[in-house]
Amino acid sequence: MKNKLLLFNSLIGLLIFLIVACNSTTTKETKATTTTAIADNRPKTEADFLLDYLVKTGDYVNTRQFPSMIKAPTVLENLDKKMLVLDIREAEQYKKGHIKGAKNIEFSKLPDYFVKDIKPFQYDKIVLVCQYGQKSGYATALLRLMGYGNVYSMRWGMASWNAAQAGTENWNKILSDKFTAQLDTLTYKRGAESVFPELKTGKTDGAEIFRERVKILFEQGLPDVWLNAEQVFAAKDKYYIINYDRKDKYESGHIPGAIRYKPNGLLGIPSEMLSIPADKDLVVYCETGQNSAFVAAYLRLFGYKARSLAYGNNSFMYDKMKKETALGWTAFTPEQAYNYPVVK
Repeated sequence: MKNKLLLFNSLIGLLIFLIVACNSTTTKETKATTTTAIADNRPKTEADFLLDYLVKTGDYVNTRQFPSMIKAPTVLENLDKKMLVLDIREAEQYKKGHIKGAKNIEFSKLPDYFVKDIKPFQYDKIVLVCQYGQKSGYATALLRLMGYGNVYSMRWGMASWNAAQAGTENWNKILSDKFTAQLDTLTYKRGAESVFPELKTGKTDGAEIFRERVKILFEQGLPDVWLNAEQVFAAKDKYYIINYDRKDKYESGHIPGAIRYKPNGLLGIPSEMLSIPADKDLVVYCETGQNSAFVAAYLRLFGYKARSLAYGNNSFMYDKMKKETALGWTAFTPEQAYNYPVVK
C-alpha cells in the first residue's frame, strides 16, 4: 500500500513539473516573439524622437487646452489684470488701431521676446492678436509647444474686436458660399501607413530636434502657411486635403477628395500621422481656419508640407453653415463683431 502511495505521489510530482515546465517555455517563447516584433519595427527617425519628447513634455495637442483660444470679451474684462497682449500684425495695421497696452511684435521675433524681454510666467495670460485669428493661432501653437502654457490666440482677431476699425479687413468680406455647389458627400479613405518626413537636423535628442525645428519655423515666417478656397478648389488633386472636423459635419458636405481626421485624434498619434503622405502638399481645413492653423503648425514642426485653408468653411460654404443649425457650425455672425476701444 505504501509503495502504491509513493508511486502515486511521484506521478503527481512529475505531472506538476511538466505543467510548470511547459508554462515556462510558453512564457519564454511569448516574450521572445514580442521582442522580435519590436526589433522588426521600422528604425526610429528624428520625427520619432521629436514625438517622444513632445509626449513626455505634456503632449499639448492631446489636452483639453488644444487649441488655446480666448474670446474678445474675456480679453476686455482682463485688460487691467495680469494679462499681456501681443499684436503680431504688420506695423501699419497696428498703427491704425490696436488694443490698449498691446505690444507690436513680429512673428519671427517672438521666441527672443519671450526669452530676453519679458518674464512670461508673471502673467496669467499672454494673448496673441492678429487680424482674423489665423496667424495668432499658428504662433500660439508653437509657443505652447515650447512650454508657454499661458499663451492664447484671440478668437476671430481684431476684425472681431472692433469691426468699424477693421474697415475693409473684416470678416464680412471673407464670408462666402461660392463653392457650396461643388461639395462632396463621399467618404474618402486614407492611404496605407507611410513614413514620417525626414527632418535632417542631424540630431537624435528629442529636445535638440525640437529646438532646431521651432527655430526653422519662426525663421521661415508666415507667407506660405495659408491657401485660400479658390486655390484649393482650383487644384484639388494637387493636395492631400485633411478635413479636421466632426463626422456628421464631414458627411454633410466637404471639399471633394478630403479625408476626415478626428479632432484630438490625429496629432501625436503615430498610426494616424503616418497615414499622411510625407511627400505631398497638404491642406488642413476646419470651420474657421483657426483650429487648422494650430494643426498646420504641429504638422510643419514634423516636416510635413502642410498649409491651413484660411478662414475655413466660412470662406466657401457660409450660407450652408447658417442654414444647418442642427449641426452647430461655427459661422461668424454680426454678434461676434464688437465695438471695443482701440488706441493709435
